[in-house]
Amino acid sequence: MPINIENGWIHQRKKGRRKTINVRRNTLNVKRKTINDGQHFFTSFDFHLTDRQLKFKLFLQYLLLFSSGYILSGCANQLPPGGGAIDTVPPKIVKVTPADGTTNFSGGHFELEFSKYVDKRTLKDALFISPAVEGDLEFDWTGTTVDVTFPGKLQKNKTYVVTVGTDLVDYNNHNRMAQSFTFRFSTGNKIDKGEINGKVYSDKPDGIMIFAYTKGDSAINPMKNKPDYISQTGKDGSYKLLGLAPAVYRVFAVRDQYGDLIYQPEQDEIGIPDGDIRITDTDTLYSGMDFFLTKMDTVKPRLTSAVMTDKYHLLVGFTKEVDSLTIRAGNFFLIDSTTKKSVKPVYAFKGNTKPTEIVLVTNGGFPLKDEVYLFADTIRDKLGNIFTNDYTSLTLSDKPDTTKPEIVKINPPNGSRDVDFVDTRISFYFNDAFDSSAAKNGIAFTDTSGNRILYSIYFIDDASFRILPAGNLEANKDYLIKINLSGFKDAAGNSYTDSVYTYKFRTINGLDFTGVSGSVIDADYKNNPYLVLQSLDQNKITYNKELSNSSKYSFERIQPGKYFLWGYYDTDSSKTYSYGKPFPYKPSEKFFYYPDTLNLRPRWTITNIDFSFGRK
Repeated sequence: MPINIENGWIHQRKKGRRKTINVRRNTLNVKRKTINDGQHFFTSFDFHLTDRQLKFKLFLQYLLLFSSGYILSGCANQLPPGGGAIDTVPPKIVKVTPADGTTNFSGGHFELEFSKYVDKRTLKDALFISPAVEGDLEFDWTGTTVDVTFPGKLQKNKTYVVTVGTDLVDYNNHNRMAQSFTFRFSTGNKIDKGEINGKVYSDKPDGIMIFAYTKGDSAINPMKNKPDYISQTGKDGSYKLLGLAPAVYRVFAVRDQYGDLIYQPEQDEIGIPDGDIRITDTDTLYSGMDFFLTKMDTVKPRLTSAVMTDKYHLLVGFTKEVDSLTIRAGNFFLIDSTTKKSVKPVYAFKGNTKPTEIVLVTNGGFPLKDEVYLFADTIRDKLGNIFTNDYTSLTLSDKPDTTKPEIVKINPPNGSRDVDFVDTRISFYFNDAFDSSAAKNGIAFTDTSGNRILYSIYFIDDASFRILPAGNLEANKDYLIKINLSGFKDAAGNSYTDSVYTYKFRTINGLDFTGVSGSVIDADYKNNPYLVLQSLDQNKITYNKELSNSSKYSFERIQPGKYFLWGYYDTDSSKTYSYGKPFPYKPSEKFFYYPDTLNLRPRWTITNIDFSFGRK
């Protein structure tokens, strides 16, 4: 606690408050003022003394008094302990003022006390007040306690909800708050008791914002309107919206990347409710407003570039990832503005390119002096957004192509010993396009005894294909697929003259499968109920089952692993879950979750797993 004497004044610093003491004619006047520079707090005592003896006496008295207080209260900056185990304990709020549930509140600030020192900057991002207050809050720190001052007067007869979200971290090791913390106070004589709670189901469920809007006459648009009430999910994805007044609410879950309380489709994920919620004086609680998150990007893909890597190949770039499965050579054409000649590409494929790129192939190059443009029609991204009639200039090249088509990827990989013998699918990917009609004649599918396997071939694009056996293979057996690469000739005529690629795989033992079965409870079969068994492993295997009027269900021939079981009403008969739309609002399809993870072991079927479609 530094104290210095200068020009007849005593200046004293101490965490807490600033005091000015003026000693004149034996009269002591004290003034208080708080100074906070973000790291230290100051207490300054100013004495105007003419008597050196009195000056020194007062100096010793105040030095003793405030040195004792400084030692007892501790230093303003917490230092990490030396050595020992790393602190992994999340910070908690241990006290709030005013207390939760306070009515007739007339103050201009509130106080939070934490269990440990926290990173002050993160509190500003983690603190939410509903209804929102206009202006900037002021933060006054004393150790592990912060005093937060409102920028103006609060509304009369209003319940305010203060939430500290999980973005808050401690000072030493940046441990996040395990759960969001909420307390309420009212400027009137009652606390609104309305509550909505639920869970967000996601790979990373913590820290997701919950936006609640009071449904009025105007349309609710989360892309433009900030929410009336706010909360945030904890580590398990659960949340609570408290202090809600009687009204009709529309609630969204948003992974708010910018923290601006506005849903921005370009970067934010969103969960859309299956309906609005009415809170009344007699019906104050709604439980089970759960969400799936999805990316609702509505931006259409555009052409950004087209560069010839040689006289046959064009590397085409887009503003975003496109659905390569829908891209065909017929979607494009080139126009030589010099000769007025129009040329269509012969091949189109994804290849080993960036997510935002594809490759087009022509029969030959253009004169370097010409000006050529690439036109595209019906470009679709993976979310279904379509752009038509786009174009870009083409950078030309007359470089020759001497590279032979080669296999760059196979799924499942060569040598796999766990290929399913039912509905087997083997996919081959090449680094260049080829004549598919000639390539078909160079493929032979047999077992290791030489017995032919009947199959069909499906071309994913002009440089990849999938082989599908005509029937089920045998369990626990070896198979061969031989590909004569001499038939795989690219547009420049490059190919291997005498080379056969051999792909080997073995089917799994059918006894290693698992399964799950049980009963369906409270299902409304008029709304097309579906059950989904979804893997938690990296392979992300999903099994779907449409339910009939029977109260029983069964999933069979399931790959062993950990799964979660959920169901939904396919009200639009699309046979897939519909996430809805935020604006114009379209409700999502109602879904339900089995509460426990299912650990499905090989050669063992779990029975009596009852699934309820009742109200969540």
